[in-house]
Amino acid sequence: MEFDANRPIYLQIADAICNSILQGKLKEEDRLPSVREYGAQIGVNPNTVARTYDALTEQGIIYNKRGIGFFVCKKAAQTIRKVEKEKFLQEELPKIAKKARLLDIDIDDIIKLFA
Repeated sequence: MEFDANRPIYLQIADAICNSILQGKLKEEDRLPSVREYGAQIGVNPNTVARTYDALTEQGIIYNKRGIGFFVCKKAAQTIRKVEKEKFLQEELPKIAKKARLLDIDIDDIIKLFA
């Protein structure tokens, strides 16, 4: 896994896990690798993976079965979509709209791209 130096690694790992859930590679109730196992797989410190798992647990995307490991929550994909949709609408879309206005890109041109 390659990391962007401008963003915390634990957030990039969280994004990768969320993408796996959205793509169906990880399904509801699937067990995630242990912190040590996953850290070794992707070449990061297990503490970084633990921080990732903590963040995803707080967001309701994964949960911990004490002594067994971390698992994907039911409706995790819906939770991720809801959070990501809100983030996109609040943070990214306004930038895109501003750039489109500067370039005189008509809304009809954008709608054609989605058709």
